[in-house]
Amino acid sequence: MNEIISYFSTIPSSHRSLILVGGIAIFWLIENAFPLFKFTYKKWHHAGINLFLTFTTILINFSLAFILLKTSDWTIANDFGVLQWLPPMPLWLYTIIGLLLLDLIGAYLAHFTEHKVKFLWRFHLIHHSDTWIDTTSGNRHHPGESIIRFMFTILGILMVGSPMWMVFMYQTISVVSTQFTHANIALPKKIDAFLSYFIVSPNMHKVHHHYKLPYTDSNYGNIFSIWDRIFGTFMYLPKEEIVYGIDTYMKPEENNRLNNLLKIPFQELRSPENS
Repeated sequence: MNEIISYFSTIPSSHRSLILVGGIAIFWLIENAFPLFKFTYKKWHHAGINLFLTFTTILINFSLAFILLKTSDWTIANDFGVLQWLPPMPLWLYTIIGLLLLDLIGAYLAHFTEHKVKFLWRFHLIHHSDTWIDTTSGNRHHPGESIIRFMFTILGILMVGSPMWMVFMYQTISVVSTQFTHANIALPKKIDAFLSYFIVSPNMHKVHHHYKLPYTDSNYGNIFSIWDRIFGTFMYLPKEEIVYGIDTYMKPEENNRLNNLLKIPFQELRSPENS
């Protein structure tokens, strides 16, 4: 455990980039061999849009990374945050609690709020507008949403009192989890269902990308599935019934053109259907 912590305490930016790129490449190969859905689309064109938006996310996160460091250092120096207030415990338990809480605030709460606050939804719906969910869809975020998510990450670090090594560990697991849950891969149904009791599984997250309510407003989790189960936002839908996209932006010229995707948050917000 100490070796893992030591690695994440000094993890080079090149390693973090390699994990991101390597993960996409690996899941890209797997989903080509064992696809959940057989899409008829221009995969490279689709990937080009999503990878451009991924690049903007990386650029924003790396540019603002010093704020993460300053926030984490402040919590440790001032004994602030949940982890600082807990009694002594084994390092492995301390790590699990920290990761769970970071996932709750930095991911689940952020995601839930984006669905409930109309101004934030304007940015998040770009992610939902994708009608071909594959591993490149994981970081299909409008630059505005990347900033919003970053702010929730800061909130998570502040409330949890996370040391920086834990933040880097969380972000690394989060990246791989996002690529895994969005990948167009077909896991055996029983294995996927078993995984969904502990972590967000591919089929569980695909339900969230169904184009209509109430399924769009479910399964908000990123790494751990426990928060959806605790807060009653877990839903199931057979994969045969899933239709990707968002019902207000189903036209290709709306959801498959980068210039329009960047403009959507500043256009008139359309009301979704309720069924």
